[in-house]
Amino acid sequence: MFVLLAFLSLLAELGLGYPDRLVRAIGHPVIWIGKFISFLDHHLNRATHTDNWRRISGVAALVALVAVPASIGFFLETILASLPLGIVATAILASSLLAQRSLASHVKAVADALESGGLPGGRQAVSQIVGRDPDQLDEAGVSRAAIESLAENFSDGIVAPAFWLGAGGLTAGLAYKAANTADSMIGHRTPRHEAFGWAAARFDDLVNLPASRLTAVLLVVAAIILPGANPAGAWRAIRRDARKHRSPNAGWPEAAMAGALGLSLAGPRIYGGVTVDDATMGDGKREANAADIRQALRLYWTADMLLIALFGIAAGAGAIFG
Repeated sequence: MFVLLAFLSLLAELGLGYPDRLVRAIGHPVIWIGKFISFLDHHLNRATHTDNWRRISGVAALVALVAVPASIGFFLETILASLPLGIVATAILASSLLAQRSLASHVKAVADALESGGLPGGRQAVSQIVGRDPDQLDEAGVSRAAIESLAENFSDGIVAPAFWLGAGGLTAGLAYKAANTADSMIGHRTPRHEAFGWAAARFDDLVNLPASRLTAVLLVVAAIILPGANPAGAWRAIRRDARKHRSPNAGWPEAAMAGALGLSLAGPRIYGGVTVDDATMGDGKREANAADIRQALRLYWTADMLLIALFGIAAGAGAIFG
């Protein structure tokens, strides 16, 4: 049943997305979770606390951040399960946890901006999806940043929530989304959040581990299908580079994307004026451009269709043999 839920949720989000009018009217689950995280951060993470106390408070905050959305998900799932076509209604709710359409739209906007507005337009567009300093990026840097964001967010924003929906329904899907949002907000090595956000960062690494590997495999298979892509290069980059990334998960989809497209991604980047050294993913060209972004999007959509097909086959097999 949960695998069918994940399949229907992917189809619902692909077809409907999450309309802007709905965001303006009631918000979005990530917005609601973000407000909860900000509340806990404000009340539990005090500058006067020791690092050990902040770490303990961060663990308590993480438990609350995961437990509350998971409980809401369990309640909604239980209520809807008793209704006719309740799984369809649940899938529509769960589709808000996925980002197939919005991810592609934001990345495509970078390619469009580079082609129509040049480097200033590209910098403005890419600033909407990455945290690094856009003013420090040239055209190749803007293009690489967009492609890296596409690869990493395909894993975090689509494959991972679909995986957890399939594993544990809306309950697990909401728990995952809360953990992932917490990592993006407080899981940073800054003076304020290094101790308080430690638990959120480590837990996010754990829950994203299976999806990051699955994403890499999907991109390799997609490279077999997509003309001009290099599946052997993708596999070689994964084996050689994925574990060198400073993130235990981001390197897998980034390496696969880099190898498939014949690019060299990641490497040193600037965040808040500070250069962060990181290993390069892939051994191809560094001079990426808008055309490479568009090819990355074609690879992404191919891999996304494979993901949907995978859940569809699994759901069908469950219906026949379950």
